[in-house]
Amino acid sequence: MRDILIDHARRYPRWALEDLYKLAHQAAMGSEHAVTDEARAREWLVRELADLGSGPDEPLLDPISADGLVVRVHLRPFARLALDPDLLLAMFVRTAREFRGSTERIEESFSEAAKLAREGLLAFGVADVRSLVARMRAVGFPTVRHSAVFQAEYHPAYRVVARAFLPRELLEIA
Repeated sequence: MRDILIDHARRYPRWALEDLYKLAHQAAMGSEHAVTDEARAREWLVRELADLGSGPDEPLLDPISADGLVVRVHLRPFARLALDPDLLLAMFVRTAREFRGSTERIEESFSEAAKLAREGLLAFGVADVRSLVARMRAVGFPTVRHSAVFQAEYHPAYRVVARAFLPRELLEIA
């Protein structure tokens, strides 16, 4: 997780603590919170693909968990490659239904983040990192949105999927 956190700090220098938390939460819990209705998930994906706009240069597949089992599939490279949205939707929905996360992994990510903060490798203080995880633990590790600054600066557009559900063809492209 250390390398992932350092990479995100480098790629997204204006990220906020809630963006760090969102990364840790997604890495640990997958997309379980994001799919309550497959038809709505489809509409959301189609709408987002149609309105992507510009954003940072991102890889198609972005591993976000220390074990590599959870990735973000970034929509801009996905769209540039003219890949099938139904394929992505299927992976996303399957992840939501079958991937079983662990709040202990959120704690582990924040432990690593506190070490990096202590080393001066993150733009956050150790006390701030520890305070955030304590607050989130107290309310059951809810999902959060990206910070307003992150949204305005980086225009995030991705789906969180379990690597196990990626077809070989997609892995080969990436």
